[in-house]
Amino acid sequence: MANRADKPARKSAYKRTTKETDIRLELNLDGEGISDIHSGIGFFDHMLTALAVHGSLDMAFHVKGDLEVDGHHTVEDCGIVFGSALREALGDRAGIARYGGVLLPMDDALAQVALDAGGRPFLKFNAAFANPSVGSFDLSLTKEFFYALVYSAGITLHIRLLEAENDHHACEAIFKAFAHALKQAVAYDGRDAALSSKGTLV
Repeated sequence: MANRADKPARKSAYKRTTKETDIRLELNLDGEGISDIHSGIGFFDHMLTALAVHGSLDMAFHVKGDLEVDGHHTVEDCGIVFGSALREALGDRAGIARYGGVLLPMDDALAQVALDAGGRPFLKFNAAFANPSVGSFDLSLTKEFFYALVYSAGITLHIRLLEAENDHHACEAIFKAFAHALKQAVAYDGRDAALSSKGTLV
């Protein structure tokens, strides 16, 4: 990774308010993994905290959602807000490595994540959970979070859960693998130009 001392801090603040959710995020891509996260869904907070720590992201994520309905709007809209803040923080994406990929074990679980931060939104999600939920978190919303994220951020993301016995471990392995792949992809690699034969990523 190139020394980024001469690069501006990649920070963004994004707020989204609808009739279903009110979400505010302050994001620093070049942080230390410091997080302040309150979504109202305990296990989802745990996953976002893991994302911050393993992605070296500073995140202040404050959420009010219609949890009296269920967690769908809250989780999906957090994906939209995170993706939008990520897009804003990346700017023109010049000089980033662009690609990242990780094979990450967590006890019984093994997750593989590959991504391209080049501006093209696409999600391939291949993961099956044994149970419908962990705590109050509906595990089917894992895919919804990442779908909203990639289309808001403009990234291509492939997720595969290769092995799993415990759903907590399985979901956490996915979030941690995503965090490490993202950290690789957004790191500066010593160039000033975009990593593209077209000369631009966006």
